[in-house]
Amino acid sequence: MSLFHYQPPLQPYLDIIYQDNDILVMNKPSGLLSVPGKAEQHRDSLEYRVKLVYPTARIVHRLDMATSGVMVLALHADAQRQLNRQFQLRQTEKEYIARVAGRVAADSGTICLPLICDWPNRPKQMVCYQRGKASVTHYQVLSRDEQSSRLALTPVTGRSHQLRVHMQMLGHAILGDKFYADPTSLAAADRLQLHAATLSLQHPASGETRFFSVKCPF
Repeated sequence: MSLFHYQPPLQPYLDIIYQDNDILVMNKPSGLLSVPGKAEQHRDSLEYRVKLVYPTARIVHRLDMATSGVMVLALHADAQRQLNRQFQLRQTEKEYIARVAGRVAADSGTICLPLICDWPNRPKQMVCYQRGKASVTHYQVLSRDEQSSRLALTPVTGRSHQLRVHMQMLGHAILGDKFYADPTSLAAADRLQLHAATLSLQHPASGETRFFSVKCPF
């Protein structure tokens, strides 16, 4: 795996959109790792920053470094267990906003492609019908211009790089995607045009449905 020059954004250092005694909901900026990398220079991450203020915080799910948006963390072990179970059983609901290359023809659709790690080129993923894990994404076109389309993406499964590979395989790579976009689509944006806009879950203590959203920055 090639080394990357890691320069995580420092402003805002922590963007908290909700907190109580059980959970912490953050707006993760593009360019910040969700959890520390193995190398010392990759220690700075959302988890690392949160733990400086909330030492008991625990990771429940992750976003790619280049993806921005809503992330929930648990503040104690029981909340983590409850939330982990919801993610594993696909009881949470997530919607992403993406800008992709070209004009997507269909107004909506579903992509079902099995994914597996492209091991020699990790962390890239690839489609593999023999050994890949099932992955499903619904998409809806929100708008189109001459060169691109703006989509709402709803992942049913949560495979690594799922949305990025699915868009590439649809023939419309996400703009600014250094792993899967062609050179023109990569150069069309200064960051990955993928944002986790909404997250719905059951509160681990009360059981009530909570809905969190962060405005798309692009």
